[in-house]
Amino acid sequence: MGKQFKHMETAMIHEGYDSKALLGSLTPPLFQTSTFTFDTAEQGAARFAGEEEGHVYTRVSNPTVQILEQKLAALEKAEKGLAFASGMAAISAVLIALTKANDHIICSSGLYGCTYGLLSMMDEKYNIQTDYVAMTDAQSIEDNIRPETKVIYIETPINPTMEVIDLELVIGIAKKHDILVVVDNTFSTPYLQRPLELGADVVVHSATKYLSGHGDVIAGLAAGEQTLIDQIAATTQKDIGGVLSPFDAWLVIRGLKTLPLRMDRHAENASQIAEKLKQHSQVKQVFYPGDPENSGYAIMKKQMKSGGGTLSFEIKGGKAEAQAFLNKLELIKIAVSLGDTETLIQHPATMTHAVIPDEQRQKMGVTDTLVRLSVGIEGWQDLWEDLNQALT
Repeated sequence: MGKQFKHMETAMIHEGYDSKALLGSLTPPLFQTSTFTFDTAEQGAARFAGEEEGHVYTRVSNPTVQILEQKLAALEKAEKGLAFASGMAAISAVLIALTKANDHIICSSGLYGCTYGLLSMMDEKYNIQTDYVAMTDAQSIEDNIRPETKVIYIETPINPTMEVIDLELVIGIAKKHDILVVVDNTFSTPYLQRPLELGADVVVHSATKYLSGHGDVIAGLAAGEQTLIDQIAATTQKDIGGVLSPFDAWLVIRGLKTLPLRMDRHAENASQIAEKLKQHSQVKQVFYPGDPENSGYAIMKKQMKSGGGTLSFEIKGGKAEAQAFLNKLELIKIAVSLGDTETLIQHPATMTHAVIPDEQRQKMGVTDTLVRLSVGIEGWQDLWEDLNQALT
């Protein structure tokens, strides 16, 4: 992976790319091509046979996309990275590659609605069953392990309840039973948390969110040990085909350069807003890992640099009151997604998690009065003024 940089801020800018290798271009060039020419028919045959390195077709590899993959691998301390057309393309490719019919998955008790939909489809089509487990103690995990359990899949913090999972605890149990651990690191990014350093096998991202950070790209990433990532690349990525375009890879590379600056500001703003919300008479409860009063604060301090830039809170009343509150906002935008420079707010029960049956949603803590706030990098005082007037 080339030169190793001591500080993440430097690595974000310089890892994975050497300007000297590409005509001195300071910015990684955009290789906007679908295919690549060969000098001879024999060279083409050698590349398809894997006997010679080189690009053959952008669905398989592309120089711009490769720079992003190398950069992610370096940041996550992985042997190899892999880029996808969306976060869900990454998640589905990883989970399908690591399981087969009649296998079993253990999942954190809450997760993104589309991931829930994917796991439900895998159960319906291939009898790959999933148990949703509150991973608060070793026994709750051990009790759900079966001989056919192949993967433990975790979001931490969990979307949208912001519950923090103790990675060290889960990974220790998984290794004892020879089970692979996949961690969705979207909310934290490698700047705040690196699950592979704690022993996880694969990390996945919706790079649409903080990694890109500007609301103008859909992308996904995965990283891990080379043998595993090669397996995913050669099967479910190549053959299902959810690959990232060169231009979108170029946008994510650009976004990564400012990730440390943005994440620090996101977290600083979120901390200020969480404290204000806790004191408001119309707010029932606030869920933010960076809050010292949060039940997961000690775990957050152990495995994350900060609490991040996303929080959730319950307002008093019901669904109608929650929706009325959103409608009163003026500066803050009602939109799904998160991690953008702009502050975004949404109602998970009717938006990102609407696909989850009501009974299961309630078990996950996704109530009708829960709203998720992705705190942007604006002046937090302006954000609070808007939230306060809408709540009041």
